[in-house]
Amino acid sequence: VSILFGDPLSAPPIPDRNNKILWVARYGVTAASDLVISAQRMDGTVPMGEPVERSVQGGPGPSIIDLPEAGCWRLALSWSDRTDSLDLEYVRPGG
Repeated sequence: VSILFGDPLSAPPIPDRNNKILWVARYGVTAASDLVISAQRMDGTVPMGEPVERSVQGGPGPSIIDLPEAGCWRLALSWSDRTDSLDLEYVRPGG
């Protein structure tokens, strides 16, 4: 699950406010690894632009995830032997 502390998430990021997300895994893992996030901006079911990759050291936990453009982003998450996905909306500051 993702708990948003920087709601709404902004792209580009607002200078005095972080896009802070706390990632929480439902089940524990036997061997910790980084949380790897593959993010693709979407327009409905159509991918837009190039995908980007982000990483959270040590696996699920607190992070600041900045993405390059406003819009709906589909995130594919992987860590240890687990995978998940979710969509997050990033808005244009002041928009």
